[in-house]
Amino acid sequence: YEILGVSRDADKEEIKHAYRRQARKYHPDVNKEPGAEDRFKEINRAYEVLSEPETRARYDRFGEAAVNGGSGAGFQDMGDMGGFADIFESIFSGFAGSAGGTTQRRRSGPVRGDDLRLDLKLDFREAVFGGEKEIRISHLETCEICSGSGAKPGTRPRTCSTCTGTGQVRRVTRTPFGSFTQVSTCPTCNGTGMVIEDKCDACDGKGAKQVTKKLKISIPAGVDNGTRLRISAEGDAGQRSGPPGDLYVYLFINEDEEFHRDGINILSELKISYLQAILGCRLEVNTVDGPQELLIPPGTQPNTVMKLENRGVPRLGNPVSRGDHMITVLIDIPNKLTIEERELLEKLAKIKGDRTGKGGLEGFLGNFFHQR
Repeated sequence: YEILGVSRDADKEEIKHAYRRQARKYHPDVNKEPGAEDRFKEINRAYEVLSEPETRARYDRFGEAAVNGGSGAGFQDMGDMGGFADIFESIFSGFAGSAGGTTQRRRSGPVRGDDLRLDLKLDFREAVFGGEKEIRISHLETCEICSGSGAKPGTRPRTCSTCTGTGQVRRVTRTPFGSFTQVSTCPTCNGTGMVIEDKCDACDGKGAKQVTKKLKISIPAGVDNGTRLRISAEGDAGQRSGPPGDLYVYLFINEDEEFHRDGINILSELKISYLQAILGCRLEVNTVDGPQELLIPPGTQPNTVMKLENRGVPRLGNPVSRGDHMITVLIDIPNKLTIEERELLEKLAKIKGDRTGKGGLEGFLGNFFHQR
């Protein structure tokens, strides 16, 4: 909560806005200060924890230890292999209660694969309109030769004789206060309960192989910095027929030289001459949809903001609804004039009358553009 700068009772939208604000500030492409990259990683880690209701609830109740490892740990609930009981087991060296109160947990069941994260940069217009994007990922896939068992085809893993398939070894310690049972991971099978005698040659007994592949993903229109996409079942393969994890794609938007974004509105600037401002004109301006005609009314003042409706960013999840394109008009007043131009403007100033007290051309232009 401190990293994102929000209170403990902040809602999902507050957390999202805080994350986007911090991510923009400390993104390595924007902030070159020492430590910015580490701070950026902390911000992303904080958002991963607080953006998922279940993970946030665990953190609120038990603190950092309950979410250590993040989404990549495949930590789903208190009954998972990486669950909270394991944390206590590591803290208290595996001491359970008296012999009558201990429980055995087999580690030979299916285990969900790890989730993966990929950061993806998009151009400004790609974020506005969305579309398909090809990405390359590297993840663990179940070995096709041994079907994930890790054993050579035609053979099967056998039950570990050290722990008799429980994945744990126990040692009873007698003390003046009673008997205590110390539970630890079986060193022979590493907690799986099974031993592979003939390993699969393709995966070296691991049951999975690292594979690089290309994916085409769909980018929704209107995404912004920090938007997270979930690609189901494209994380690492699970162990012992467990389901694969998911791939989370975090989006970051490149800055555009001409356009800037404010929520679902697009901002840009347009510089016109003082004569165009005085007389008015029609100009062609650039928008994300292409060239668009803009009417400049006579007497337009500096920093006037003109609006092109429905030419902004589509609302995420509702692409039919779009923001506006807001154009700030800048007046280009020349520093030098030709003799003919100055004579004409001096005549115009006399016709209009100088009410500024500055006199001449300066007074005329100052009066027209409300500049003091």
